[in-house]
Amino acid sequence: MSSLLSHIDSPADLRQLSRQQLRPLADELRSYVLDSVARSGGHLSSNLGTVELTVALHYVFNTPEDRLVWDVGHQTYPHKILTGRRDRMHSLRQQGGISGFPRREESEYDTFGTAHSSTSISAALSMALAAKIKGESRHSVAIIGDGAMTAGMAFEALNNAGVADGRLLVVLNDNDMSISPPVGALNRYLAQLMSGQFYAAAKNVGKQVLKNAPPLFELAKRLEEHAKGMVVPATLFEKFGFNYIGPIDGHDLDSLIPTLENIRSLLDTDSGPQFLHVVTRKGQGYKLAEADPVAYHGPGKFDPAVGLTKPATPPKTTFTQVFGQWLCDMAAADPRLIGITPAMREGSGMVEFERRFPARYFDVGIAEQHAVTFAAGLACEGMKPVVAIYSTFLQRAYDQLIHDVALQNLPVVFALDRAGLVGADGATHAGAYDIAYLRCIPNMAVACPADEAECRQLLSTAFEQNHPVAVRYPRGAGVGAAQPAGLEGLPYGKGEWTRKGRRIAILAFGTLLHPALAAAQGLGASVANMRWAKPIDTDLLRELAQQHEAIVTVEEGCLQGGAGAAVMEALHAEGLALPVLQLGLPDEFVEHGDPARLLSMLGLDAPGIERSVRTRFPDLLEANPGLKVVA
Repeated sequence: MSSLLSHIDSPADLRQLSRQQLRPLADELRSYVLDSVARSGGHLSSNLGTVELTVALHYVFNTPEDRLVWDVGHQTYPHKILTGRRDRMHSLRQQGGISGFPRREESEYDTFGTAHSSTSISAALSMALAAKIKGESRHSVAIIGDGAMTAGMAFEALNNAGVADGRLLVVLNDNDMSISPPVGALNRYLAQLMSGQFYAAAKNVGKQVLKNAPPLFELAKRLEEHAKGMVVPATLFEKFGFNYIGPIDGHDLDSLIPTLENIRSLLDTDSGPQFLHVVTRKGQGYKLAEADPVAYHGPGKFDPAVGLTKPATPPKTTFTQVFGQWLCDMAAADPRLIGITPAMREGSGMVEFERRFPARYFDVGIAEQHAVTFAAGLACEGMKPVVAIYSTFLQRAYDQLIHDVALQNLPVVFALDRAGLVGADGATHAGAYDIAYLRCIPNMAVACPADEAECRQLLSTAFEQNHPVAVRYPRGAGVGAAQPAGLEGLPYGKGEWTRKGRRIAILAFGTLLHPALAAAQGLGASVANMRWAKPIDTDLLRELAQQHEAIVTVEEGCLQGGAGAAVMEALHAEGLALPVLQLGLPDEFVEHGDPARLLSMLGLDAPGIERSVRTRFPDLLEANPGLKVVA
């Protein structure tokens, strides 16, 4: 390991360095981030872009006493390395290893757990106010990206912060623009000037001199705003009550350090909330990531000297790709279709749709609430909106889902990607709750395709309905089922008795159908592919209940209020009494790790399902001697 970074075990060590040593340290840190992600996989472009900013923040502020709140957390690998986790980076996003996001249980330097965007300003503001209430002099810093600033929650927090009285700095990490060298030099000078005590004092003196002459004071104020607005986009944030500083080059430590030192002094003199605008470049320092930051946003393992390469054998088609192809095909067949995404074009498989149907594609930014109500308005006008959204992100628009879509019974299709466990991203991104939180809403239906073919077919079925329908499907590929070429759907609200067996019936929801079928071979059990968590196919359920002595439900979702609970409610409503074993995700947050291994640990693979059934219903299996346990 290089000489400087190997001696940094905490930010206190970093603060012992001279200013001249920070540039070579940043170079070492960037190389270490690149090497770590290449070995383990993870987020790369965004982390390469925040190296200098991370160094500067920990160098100027007295962390962890001063609180750093990183928005989302995609850019926190340099922060993790500098805060005592350097030697654990090889375990990043792996089971038992460190998280890819800030996590309070992991380090005192992770002051707030973040993985959904636009929460940092709210959290940092509350921490600043808590410090004031407790009589503490610490500072709070929110680091938020330009994408996260598109969310309404960020502006709600800005609005509150502007009238609150806490030592708060908001750093806008803007990586969607660049600064040419001449402008960069000018902005460095302006940023240091406007963050200095002289500028602040001059403003205060001017206010004192002119306060008794309101017309002159108002004129001076307007002149200041407009003059400042000519060289920096200050007006918006200053209207919120912030002192705006920047934009400055986020890779220039000679600009960052003195500017942050000046801002810290302003906070110490209770000069109100401060707003620093820094401009960074995704993938900074690694040419391949600079050229294609999207491809290098979250790569798997790769050789940094070679870059990303195509796999030797073509990978299986993912559910996301199935959705993307269906969306294009259905849009070609029906001009009413509108595609909507809250800033997840690539993740939701909508790149080709945008290319082919740009007038019917809407990326509304990181604004899930707006996305859902936007879809409702389109549906009111006779359009057929399809909202492509991760299961975990739809949670953020629950009120809009109920009041703006379901209450008005509008035909909006929700394509819920990342349903169930998601692997390396862990609990914050898992789609564990969608069945439970959707099926309790009137007018709402929830489809659970078992494979790629059913995903395409059930999307078509959902699109045909005149009420809201969600189709949930997991991250990654399925079993490789061939997709139909057409757009025909499957019967609405109907499942299928897939395997005939004896005494025990396993009711599978979604992709766990396939381990359920494997388990049933050893159990001699029947298997039903239920396909719909709402409405439950009561005809099929009644038939299964009347011909079997026990029911087992299997789902990759939470047990409380999930599909198994729906089966029990339906049995009760039908007056059918027989034992039910529910298998699904436990009442705990499932951490990051390999999805297949996690499912095995939770007993949701074929051996686990068989083992659970044998444990619960041994008497029902005694009549089947010699049945082999699935290996």
